[in-house]
Formats: sequence, structure tokens, C-alpha cells
Amino acid sequence: MSDATGPNQENGEGLVAHLIDHFKKEWQLYVMLLPTIAWLVVFLYKPMYGLQIAFKDYSIFRGISGSPWVGFEHFETLFQSEQFIRALKNTVIISFYTLIFGFPVPIFLALMFNEVLNRWFKKTSQTIVYLPHFISSVIIAGIVMTAFSPSAGIINTFLGWFGVEPIYFLTKPEWFRPIFIGTGIWQEAGFQSIVYLAAIAGVSPTLYESAVVDGASRWQMMWKITLPSILPTIIIMLIIRIGNILEVSFEMIILLYQPATYETADVVNTFIYRQGIQGGQYDLAAAAGLFNAVVAFVLVISANTISKRFSRTSLW
Repeated sequence: MSDATGPNQENGEGLVAHLIDHFKKEWQLYVMLLPTIAWLVVFLYKPMYGLQIAFKDYSIFRGISGSPWVGFEHFETLFQSEQFIRALKNTVIISFYTLIFGFPVPIFLALMFNEVLNRWFKKTSQTIVYLPHFISSVIIAGIVMTAFSPSAGIINTFLGWFGVEPIYFLTKPEWFRPIFIGTGIWQEAGFQSIVYLAAIAGVSPTLYESAVVDGASRWQMMWKITLPSILPTIIIMLIIRIGNILEVSFEMIILLYQPATYETADVVNTFIYRQGIQGGQYDLAAAAGLFNAVVAFVLVISANTISKRFSRTSLW
């Protein structure tokens, strides 16, 4: 028996010694990694202890451990609630339209920036489209409300030139989704294009040189070389976006929506905010948040599996 376990023990001791030597050589890198690990533990893993609130009749006076278990009662309440079903429906619709109309925009921007030859114009235009990302959501919401104001907004002023009566856009449920989605594209598309510009920068110049020799035009090089070369990056970003399909911009909706537009503007995150923070139903809000996370997890796994099977590109 000792002969059988001896080599394994020696291998284990050798591995430990190797890890210790490696840590001694690279200890500076691990020290730099400590803040990130601490952040993950404190803000991502430690709060998971509170997920059990979703299965308890939670009371702030009894605490998490003292509150009685109720099983899936809160989830049953959620799916019997018309407000939650409406919020879930709105979340899916807004996310779907954002994915359809918003996801291709950064790709097109990156392709267009790559084709610009004048360096001054290229840098200036990139700065202009990147800028909205760095502006506070409160300011962006203020700009939107001012632009769509029925009295002095630029949109209604323009429509007035053609004899159209002022429209109270932000109080009309049918207008909320187009305004919200358009605002999100304007705010984030430029910054998101940086990922695709980085992918384009990694394309081998020899491919373009060969295409020039063969007489290819700029348009043909873009469709036959650039776009296929960054396709793996596009797929990875699409998988990430699918995983976040239930994560609609909470701050912007809170700033723009109002009771008159709840019909089309209320989403899962705002439902959680109203029930948990304003209504004090922390257990019900936790159940909604857990449902949101489980759906996102399933979507990421499914999208990654499908991508790996058909394109051989995946997150893992």
C-alpha cells in the first residue's frame, strides 16, 4: 500500500512546493488581485446569503435566520400578480427591441470609423459619439424631457412647423418604448463600438494587402474580411447581451416613467424597487430578483451552448 501511495504523495508535495515558489516570485500580482477578490466576496458572494429571504416570511425584526420558511409561496404570489406579469412582459419587449435595433449599431459605427481615412475627422467623430456614455443618467433624462417637452421641446417645435399639435410624448404609453430605446442607443452605442474597433485592430493587414492586389474595393474588404474577422467578438458580445436581457436600465426608467406610462414602462427592476424599497415587501422583491437571476443564467447557458454547437465560438 505504501508503494502505491508514495508517488502520489510525492507528486502532491511537489505541486505544493511549485505553487509556493510561484507565489514567492509573483506575490506582487496576487497582492494587486486582493482588492478585486475582496470586492467579489463582499458585494457578490456575501449577499447570496440573503437570497433565502425569497423563501421566508421575512421580518426585519426577526432577521433572516429568525424568519419562518414559506417555501415557494412568494413565487406563486408573483405569478398571480398582474403587475409582475405586466412588468415581465414589458422587460422582455423592451430588451428584445433594444437587442434588435441597438445591438447592430455599435458594429456599424466601428466599421464606419475603420473606413475613415482623415485622422482629425475620425478622432472628432469618435469623441462626439463616446461622450454621451460619460454623462450622468440624470442629465441624459433631463435632456430627453426637455427635448420632448410639449411647450418648448425641439421635437414639438419641429412638428409645429408642419402644423402638428404638441404631443405629450412622455405621458403617452405608446411613445415610452421608442424614446427609451432610442435614448439608450444614443447614450451607449458609441462607447460599445470600442470593443469592435479593438477587434478590427487585430485583423492581419496582410489580408487587406492581398485583397487590394486582387482588385477588391473598400466595400468588398469590409464585408469579406473585416466583418468575418470580428464575428467571434460579435458572437461573444451577443451572448453577454442575451444574458442581460432582463436587465433593463433601471435608472433611466425611474427618471423617465410615471404612473401614466406604467402600462408600457414598468419593468421587473422597477417592480422590485416599488415592492421592496417603497412597499417594504422585501421577501417578495427578493423572489422577483432571484427569478430574474435564474432566467438570466439559463439564457447565458443556452446561448453559449447554441453558439458553441453552430459557430464554435463561446464564452467557455
